[in-house]
Amino acid sequence: MLSVFVHLWQIHIFDQSNIFRAAGSKNKTKEMKPFFFLLTFLLVSMLGYGQLQSPDQFFPHKWGENFTPHEMRIDYYRHVAANSKNVVFQPYGYTNQQRLLQLAFVSTEANLAKLEAIRLNNLRRAGLLEGATDPSLDNLSIVWLSYSVHGNEAAGAESCLKVLYELVNPQNTASKEWLKNTLIILDPCINPDGNSRYIHWYRNVAGTTPNPSPNAREHQEPWPGGRVNHYNFDLNRDWAWQTQAETRQRMVKYNEWMPQVHVDVHEQGPNSPYYFAPAAQPYHRYITQWQRDFQVQIGKNNARYFDQEGWLYFTKEVFDLLYPSYGDTYPMYNGAIGMTYEQGGIGAGQALTLRNGDTLTLKDRVMHHYTASMATIETSSKNTAQLNKNFSDFFNRARTNPPGQYKSFVIKATNARERLKTFCELLDRNHIKYGKAGKTSSLNAYDYQTGKNITLKVEPNDLVVSAFQTRGTMAQILLEPAAELVDSLTYDITSWALPYAHGLESYASTQRLDPDGAFTFSTNNTPSNAKPYAYLAVWRGSSNVKFLAAILKKGVKVRYAQSPFSVEGKSYARGTLLITEGDNRKMSPTYRSVVESAARQFDQELSTVSTGFADGGSDFGSSSYGFIQRPEVAILSGDQTSNNEFGQVWYYFDQELQYPHTVLDANRLDRIDLSAYNTIVMPEGRYRLTDPIVEKLSAWVNAGGRLIAIGDALPALQDRKGFGLTRYANDDDKKKAERAADEAALAARLLDYAGEERRAQSSSIPGAIFKVKIDNTHPLGFGLSDTYFSLKTNDLAYAPLKGVQNVGTIGGQLMVSGFAGAKAKEKQKNTVVFAQEQKGAGAVVYLVDNPLFRAFWENGKLVMGNAVFMR
Repeated sequence: MLSVFVHLWQIHIFDQSNIFRAAGSKNKTKEMKPFFFLLTFLLVSMLGYGQLQSPDQFFPHKWGENFTPHEMRIDYYRHVAANSKNVVFQPYGYTNQQRLLQLAFVSTEANLAKLEAIRLNNLRRAGLLEGATDPSLDNLSIVWLSYSVHGNEAAGAESCLKVLYELVNPQNTASKEWLKNTLIILDPCINPDGNSRYIHWYRNVAGTTPNPSPNAREHQEPWPGGRVNHYNFDLNRDWAWQTQAETRQRMVKYNEWMPQVHVDVHEQGPNSPYYFAPAAQPYHRYITQWQRDFQVQIGKNNARYFDQEGWLYFTKEVFDLLYPSYGDTYPMYNGAIGMTYEQGGIGAGQALTLRNGDTLTLKDRVMHHYTASMATIETSSKNTAQLNKNFSDFFNRARTNPPGQYKSFVIKATNARERLKTFCELLDRNHIKYGKAGKTSSLNAYDYQTGKNITLKVEPNDLVVSAFQTRGTMAQILLEPAAELVDSLTYDITSWALPYAHGLESYASTQRLDPDGAFTFSTNNTPSNAKPYAYLAVWRGSSNVKFLAAILKKGVKVRYAQSPFSVEGKSYARGTLLITEGDNRKMSPTYRSVVESAARQFDQELSTVSTGFADGGSDFGSSSYGFIQRPEVAILSGDQTSNNEFGQVWYYFDQELQYPHTVLDANRLDRIDLSAYNTIVMPEGRYRLTDPIVEKLSAWVNAGGRLIAIGDALPALQDRKGFGLTRYANDDDKKKAERAADEAALAARLLDYAGEERRAQSSSIPGAIFKVKIDNTHPLGFGLSDTYFSLKTNDLAYAPLKGVQNVGTIGGQLMVSGFAGAKAKEKQKNTVVFAQEQKGAGAVVYLVDNPLFRAFWENGKLVMGNAVFMR
């Protein structure tokens, strides 16, 4: 009954908010007030006299029998918070689809009354706040459990319901003891949008009785699946980069609390037994011995409960601790015991027949997660003093003796302002401190651009990040040129160095250099010329692309410089945007306010000139200034594309550029009139393009279209009629490759089976950074230096293409950060990374490496901006 009143009250509040927004709603609002007060009175009355209900009592289904929609789960958390003095329910934001994100804080009533004092004391324990800790609060640790970051791993969110109930259940004597010295933070569902996508789909297709057959419709989840969020991002790869709305809001809270233990609750393939810590190698070498040992301690206690039930499990395999943006590694690198728990169950629905003939039920899955969650809380509670001491020690080590080789990082002040700003914003989000050098000095340093050690002259305005700070370990992990791998069998990318990702001239030193003063950015002043002949806008970072997108969207006409020039005593580079009075006469004077407003919004460096007569280079009426045709963008989607990689392109246009676009299903290309678009983007995927569709795309390009193919989309165009993309440069190369493949197959005939996985690594690139030579005289290279560092996540390799402009190439001498197998590296020698084929009146852009990978490769966003706008 209580849940009904809560639900009615929520509906009424939602209706009231809509009424308040509506014009002329005053009378209606007055009429609704009595009903509102009555509902509120009844709700408060029932909250005061209600009884705590278990999930079985609260929901129309028994716990573990069916999936519970997000909105119903929210009702339950509110019910528990209203009927237990051991819970504080705290919303912290909304998803893209406006679903609530929330935390539940669970402890004793006395501890919850001191919640803010506990938080501040914990930050002082880490050294993140000045001052001594309060001894009366020192015997309390914080355990944070996060559920269903992948929405279709739905047993996590279901299990949290019982975890919450049993923690506050008055009859549970064990949990009563844990709460005395433990504050438990539950994030019941990190990804409500993906979770809702899965649950509502499943409920729509499942019958009254679950069908355990793997062939049944209810086990065949359609694209894009519930794993990903609204923009098809994997939120478990976003902890450090914080590109997504859910992550950014959650990380504010995480960094406010900084738990000693964090568990990220997942699911895996249904036939796999349960996985819990300790993790697999490779471990990042900065993980302390204590962190390694306590994972084992937690794992042994989990195993004790699983052994009692006869449940299968495994440890120390598959799930490593290297990539810094996971829900286990990010906490680890911030002093916690970070762990992933994995229950077999993706796609299992309510019941699934396994390969061994057993039936895996939803009840099995939620019981396993519930048990592991409670066992972890128990271990943490029994070891509070050790947890707190080693948590404090972790940060003391960073401040006094940071573990890595490199103690200081210098980012030159001569880097483009736009790139420096985005870099500093990411450091800020991760609470890494930085400043300016303050004085001239000399350091022995590693040069990120060349891979060589040099003597570096540090200038006073250079940006400095010292590893001697509370977050110094995280700073080292994100900034150092390469992570040290103890094992190449890793679960994700093996290099992510931010100086490469942001395209910054940077240096790392083994010597200590502390900042001396704040590193700040002055505001770009809006030009004061009342009626300029032209505006000139620099082109060197992703914020410049946002500026261009904004003014094109408003109808402003723009040109770009194809060659360097100078005017009124100032020099300008290729790619500089030229916005003239002459081109925008029909918008004058409105266009000026549009340009200046966008410049302020995106902090665009903007100059005005009073003449089109150039001091050097071409005058402004010359054909040397290309006219930017407004892109009419279509993005291919559907099950021929990878959900993550489609999402990266969609997010780029929809959120980062906020530029109009149309999402098309690739399966309908044969029925779509493509003449409405002049730009089509093919995200990575496994395309099934028939010959007629390829011919249709070819004719569309010839008529003036621009086709941008990314990563694994390229094979769909490879060796196809009308396209210049060929796997081999010539027949001799093809025959040579075929002979090599035959010889390798013959040599492998008697190799042992056990070594097969390791041998495959020789041809693998799980994610490594390759140095690329850029022809920045070509529009695809505008705004870049002559060197670009590309994150390569596949082993695609094409020799420089014939009759095509090969803009980004890898030579015979490789510079690589991260792991790439020996055969894979050999294959990448003398290959093309970025190319553009002029084809009729249009062009095809081949991006062998994905420049938008996980939305954190900032320098790649400029490459994509060039591909879209610089024609």
